[in-house]
Amino acid sequence: MQIFDLASANLLSPMVLFFGLGLIAALLRSDLGLPEQITKFLALYLLMSIGFRGGAEVAHHGMSSQLVLTMAAGVLLSATVPFIAYAILRRVCGMNQIDAAAVAGHYGSISAVTFLAVTGALTQLSIPFDGWLVAVAAAMETPAIFTALMIAHGRNKDAGASEQRNLFREIALHGSIVMLIGAFAIGAISGPKGMTLLKPFVGDLFPGLLCLFLLDLGLVAGRWLARGWRELSPATTAFGLVMPLIGAALASVVAMALGLSSGSAAVLITLTASASYIAAPAAMRLALPRANPAIALTLSLGITFPFNLIVGIPLYIALATHLTK
Repeated sequence: MQIFDLASANLLSPMVLFFGLGLIAALLRSDLGLPEQITKFLALYLLMSIGFRGGAEVAHHGMSSQLVLTMAAGVLLSATVPFIAYAILRRVCGMNQIDAAAVAGHYGSISAVTFLAVTGALTQLSIPFDGWLVAVAAAMETPAIFTALMIAHGRNKDAGASEQRNLFREIALHGSIVMLIGAFAIGAISGPKGMTLLKPFVGDLFPGLLCLFLLDLGLVAGRWLARGWRELSPATTAFGLVMPLIGAALASVVAMALGLSSGSAAVLITLTASASYIAAPAAMRLALPRANPAIALTLSLGITFPFNLIVGIPLYIALATHLTK
């Protein structure tokens, strides 16, 4: 399938269309919105669903060397990307050290919702991928945050060792990470029997609830764009479009070295090209209170996420398909 066919199929998918509806509604200042408790429930549900299904998949196929190697490679990618992002933000965009470190942490970490979007697109296109990649996604969530803190604290000696230990503990125990890893473990323990029992909840309801969650994300992205675009220079805006492609290029080399299938390679490439707007913002708010959150969130949620959802995912799937022929 050509990249334009992939792009067309992705653009016309309900997920992207509901995101677009939310984005347009926010830019037009509509009062459309979801209650905060509903959005929290949707986030927890989606994390539980992908975690549980991934664990059940591992229980079905068993632990493999490829899973372990891919997880190690994902951790390395997550820890490395912030150094590249930081260098670009400092030298090309002229961003100050603290803001550059905070943004770099967002771009090394991964977006669980982008992971959901690419797996949904692959399912719609009937391209198989390994279910254990959810474990790789969970492993890639925090290394970049630690790298960003190392970059920032390497230039700011104010934080003591005990303060940093407490911070790292809060990051590791962040609700999204605990739910993802915990659900994965439960799925691995309960196995196919557990999957059969919960399939109506974690499987059949999943597409509709994902569309509702993406509608809310479209609203959030539109609001950040409306109020945060003044914080971005042209070079910084371009970073939000170029950095995903740099991450994708790095991950494509790793995917080929690991011998991943086209679907699994597409997932790893998409994960590395994504940017966090859940775990990383919460961590940076605690760790780097002097950083301007409008810059990182407008870039990750207002620019990179829509780019990946509309353009990036079809591109990454086409790239993975070409590389694994």
